[in-house]
Amino acid sequence: MRYRVLVFDFDGTIADTLGETRNIFNEIAPEYGIRQVEESEVPSLRHLSLKEILKELEIPKRRVPSIIARGTGMMRANIDRLQLIEGMASALQDLRPHAQCFGILTSNSAANVDVFLRNHGIRDLFEFVSSTSKLTGKARHLRAIRKTFSIKPEEMLYIGDELRDMKAAQKANIPHAAVTWGFNSYESLKASRPTHLFNKTDEFSQLISH
Repeated sequence: MRYRVLVFDFDGTIADTLGETRNIFNEIAPEYGIRQVEESEVPSLRHLSLKEILKELEIPKRRVPSIIARGTGMMRANIDRLQLIEGMASALQDLRPHAQCFGILTSNSAANVDVFLRNHGIRDLFEFVSSTSKLTGKARHLRAIRKTFSIKPEEMLYIGDELRDMKAAQKANIPHAAVTWGFNSYESLKASRPTHLFNKTDEFSQLISH
C-alpha cells in the first residue's frame, strides 16, 4: 500500500453518530435561538457544504464553537449506546497490517473517541487521536501530523464523510478518501473529486492494491 499513515475522521466515518448528533442539536437549539432540524430535512442537508448548512439553519458562525463544545459534552453521556458503522471493525483490522500508522482527527472530543474505541475493542489499532474544536481547522492538524511522522504528502491519506474533510485534505495537499455512509451525500462527495470514493467498508481493501 502506497499510504504509510491513514488518518480517519470519527463521526459518520467510524461511528454511526448521525442520529445522535441531530438529537443533541435539537435539544440545545432552543437555547441558542436556533430552529430544530426535522428528520425529513436531513436528505437535502446532506447535499450541502458546511457554509451552506450554517446559512440554511441560520446559525451564526460565532456560535459554532460553543455548540460543538456543548454537543460533545452531551454525547459523552450517551457514548455507550453509539454503534460502529457496519463492517468497520473487520475492515480496519484487515487494513491495519498494511499501514505504518492509523490515527484519528476529529471535531469530537478525544475523550469521547477513546471511550468509544475501547467499548468496541479497536483502540489498539490507532496510534493517536487528535481533536480540533474548529469545524474548519483540520488542514493545519493534517499538516502537523504529516510533519510528525516525517512523511511525504502522497504517503498520507485522510478518510472522512464530509465535504469539509475533503476540503481540509485538499488544503493540506494530501490524498483523501470520501465515504458515502456518513453525513454528506454520494453526489456531493463525488463532485468534490476525492482521491478515493468508498460506498462500503469492505472497499477499503482497494487501498491495499494501490
